[in-house]
Amino acid sequence: MEIYLVRHTETICEKGICYGQSDVNIAEPFDEIFSKIISELPSKAVIFSSPLKRCVILAKHIQENINTISYQEDQRLMEMNFGEWELKNWNEISPEELNPWMEDFVNIKATNGESFTELHKRVGEFLSEKICKTEHPIIIVTHAGIIRSILCHQSSLPLKEAFQNKVDFGQVIRIEL
Repeated sequence: MEIYLVRHTETICEKGICYGQSDVNIAEPFDEIFSKIISELPSKAVIFSSPLKRCVILAKHIQENINTISYQEDQRLMEMNFGEWELKNWNEISPEELNPWMEDFVNIKATNGESFTELHKRVGEFLSEKICKTEHPIIIVTHAGIIRSILCHQSSLPLKEAFQNKVDFGQVIRIEL
């Protein structure tokens, strides 16, 4: 199965802000980067997107510019829930909360948020339910955490090594599952 993982483009958030499931907008102008993304995608595909607007704006643009078989937004493609850390500067999060998570983000939850293991589980459920049901190329417009999780599923990479996979804004990664 041919899958194209597409990370949303840059957001309006300043660098250093934690914005997992916060519904922040993307930075403009984005026409040029959207055109570059389209050039790396198949001309006909099934599209899945995170429902957060930073992904939906891009996914709808893709939908309008390729032969789309179907389009669906899925909550399981949302970025990690950082709970009380959402929209805070990483430097403002107390070391007592942040340090344990930094040492074991796989198992430790952000305060009132989720762990990477929980994110990975919902991504696995999405993949099991949606991916095996189509024979067409698939485009998934989502977030860095979700893409890293999918790459761990694909390569059996341990979750603690997920950040070995660099995922830039607007990057397209083609994989086979």
